[in-house]
Amino acid sequence: MAMLNWPQEEAPQPAVDEHVRVTALSKRYPGQQVDALHQVTLQIERGTIFGIIGRSGAGKSSLIRCLNRLEEPTAGSVVIDGVDIGSLTESELVNWRRSSGMIFQHFNLLSAKTVRENIELPMRVAGVPKAQRRQKADELLALVGLTEKATAWPAQLSGGQKQRVGIARALVHDPRLLLCDEATSALDPETTRSVLALLREINRQKGITIVLITHEMAVIHDLCHQVAVLDKGEVVEQGPVWQVYGDPQHETTRQLLNPGRETVALPGRLTAQPLSGQSRPLISLGYSGGGALPQLAKLSALLGDELTLVESTLEWIQGRQIGRLVLLGKTDSSPFRVEKIPAQLADRVEVLGYVTAN
Repeated sequence: MAMLNWPQEEAPQPAVDEHVRVTALSKRYPGQQVDALHQVTLQIERGTIFGIIGRSGAGKSSLIRCLNRLEEPTAGSVVIDGVDIGSLTESELVNWRRSSGMIFQHFNLLSAKTVRENIELPMRVAGVPKAQRRQKADELLALVGLTEKATAWPAQLSGGQKQRVGIARALVHDPRLLLCDEATSALDPETTRSVLALLREINRQKGITIVLITHEMAVIHDLCHQVAVLDKGEVVEQGPVWQVYGDPQHETTRQLLNPGRETVALPGRLTAQPLSGQSRPLISLGYSGGGALPQLAKLSALLGDELTLVESTLEWIQGRQIGRLVLLGKTDSSPFRVEKIPAQLADRVEVLGYVTAN
């Protein structure tokens, strides 16, 4: 099997406006012999939507709860806006938490209070005057599209509406950081899309840094700017979403994101070498956001009139072409040379084998 990886030029990196820095963070629960989190290091830029993905038990919930000290780390540090939150006293931590909000998976609404009263509750606890609470709650109800539900009870709401109330409640203190703990996992796909659109709009309007954990690939794809992959409590890969999707380096990432690397099933026989002029090369063209574009007219000119499209998993992520094309080239008795495909037409070229018709 022949493969060609085209070299990538490193783009200059702009100065980073750091919002959250996690350094060598570890967490071991009492009675356990293995760390739930081990030496986790992350840097999160201000105003970004940062996703943390992993299988169940990977340590996602432990990590996000360490970001506001709902869990106490065993070792390491979390610095947010220049403040090491591990150094805060209990009273200082209560005040600091008002600069962050958290959205939970199961909504946690009080059934005996109306929608508006649920949103007002954190402000009431903080001693905000009634008129100010009412005004803020109504502003947030408008933001999340629930103005007409202000006096409804939680039992009268759909799952998506309950989560919108949870989002509004998390925003009452105008947080600079919003943490989302599997915020869409209890919702159906259509409702999930609407909640993700709301979070994206909140990020755009208010510039709030959003950190979310999920096991859903579509959430990372549709919402996030950056992603970290957790496996057994460790960060195994991180970077811009387009980069991690386009060229995953770790096996866990490949299994989670599944970026079009399935075995191609074809009628006929796949061989490692061409068989006496009766074989067509099966060619995989990979696109990892490096700038190459699948220009079919030029590929046809290079690969011949017999060119056949077998599979396409191409999509645009953050303005970059990601995925692959699998093509059958023309019948030939000679092995296909991957260097025939120039760098502007594919980031990676691989010959999967040769197909001989029955």
